[in-house]
Amino acid sequence: MARDGAVYACQSCGAVQTRWSGQCPACGAWNSLVEELTSRPPGALKPSKATRARGLAFQGLEDATPAPPRIATGVEEFDRVCGGGVVPGSAILLGGDPGVGKSTLLLQVAASAARRGARCAYISGEEAVEQVRGRAQRMGLADAPVKLAAETSLRAITDGLKAEDFDLVVIDSIQTLWSDAHEAGPGSVTQVRAAAGELVRLAKKRGLAVILVGHVTKEGTIAGPRVVEHMVDAVFAFEGERGYPFRILRGAKNRFGATDEIGVFEMNDAGLSEVKNPSALFLNTSGERAAGAAVFAGIEGSRPVLVEIQALVAPSAYGTPRRAVVGWDSGRLAMVLAVLEARCGLGFGDRDVYLNVAGGLRITEPAADLAAAAALASSAFDQALPQDCVVFGEISLSGEVRSVSRMDARLKEAAKLGFRRGLGPADVEAAGGMTFTGVSRLADAVRRIGDGAWD
Repeated sequence: MARDGAVYACQSCGAVQTRWSGQCPACGAWNSLVEELTSRPPGALKPSKATRARGLAFQGLEDATPAPPRIATGVEEFDRVCGGGVVPGSAILLGGDPGVGKSTLLLQVAASAARRGARCAYISGEEAVEQVRGRAQRMGLADAPVKLAAETSLRAITDGLKAEDFDLVVIDSIQTLWSDAHEAGPGSVTQVRAAAGELVRLAKKRGLAVILVGHVTKEGTIAGPRVVEHMVDAVFAFEGERGYPFRILRGAKNRFGATDEIGVFEMNDAGLSEVKNPSALFLNTSGERAAGAAVFAGIEGSRPVLVEIQALVAPSAYGTPRRAVVGWDSGRLAMVLAVLEARCGLGFGDRDVYLNVAGGLRITEPAADLAAAAALASSAFDQALPQDCVVFGEISLSGEVRSVSRMDARLKEAAKLGFRRGLGPADVEAAGGMTFTGVSRLADAVRRIGDGAWD
């Protein structure tokens, strides 16, 4: 039984229990319940009588006060994901795998914003000031007027931010902070929730933008209670596959912009460099296109992106054929394979199927169905698609090829990169001098790929 004023909090999901057990009843995690005190410790602040007596003041929707301008950091890919710049008074949570470059990105953002006149501070709870300075020198940012500090005490950080006026503050990371108002250790659910709540309140009250770095668990989710993601105004994920120099900043939540925007960076010796044209980065334009490859014209946020989808269909050496996919949903691959078997007569029951999205990009939109099916059919027939052909379209369970959004933007981006052919839904009008082949059924596209009839 817990002591007086103590509960057991799950370190995986944040659920609170009054008794300890080996498995969390909420999320099913084992040995994740840790005892934490809930009573107010000595010295903690109590709400004043004036605060209790003031009551709640209501206001109308109309407001003639103009909104403060966004803080343009100068890192255009970061500003794009934010929705045009960082909003004053907002709180942003940035998560990513260890070593992906979160600290490098935010140091570049703070330095670039400071050079443009913003008052910026970088507070590290994981590195000493000398380490941050050394990284800034290697990246050529030593002359940026950024205030540095190494601190993990939440009270010391909030007092320091109240003593000076800042426009943008980076906290690296939220899991290292601790509050003396709670007896739990740093990184626990109670400490992360308390630190995030205090920093968000400070950001709203003083109108400064706060960027919090969050660690991730082995499942890829941000460590700590899920309520932290609800507290902040934006949640960004910094992704990158091992072995690839490319990094993708993806918005999962944004109260001041779109949630499907991405920013593309490339890691090099001098830090992260912005990629202005991701399509040219993810495409292989050298030589003829091999069998099993199809170029997909996709949309990521407001920008069209062309990426190569690679497929390999090979005889299975074991009784159960293998299905492996990288960069795409495995459930979506199973559906496309079922439609190809049931509606097009292609058999994959005795074959291994491998699907890969080149460049480390992860595709989530259904418009990639036809491109994946074209790559699979191309590999099964050992018949390469034309070098200058792009493919897009959604596939239904009946084998119908359906229209997708912003088809004209996809074709214009393809034409800009030198593509002259297209394969997709039947109700598409060719743009930019392209020759477009519209199909209403998947079987028609598979038949055309097998015959090699493109002229």
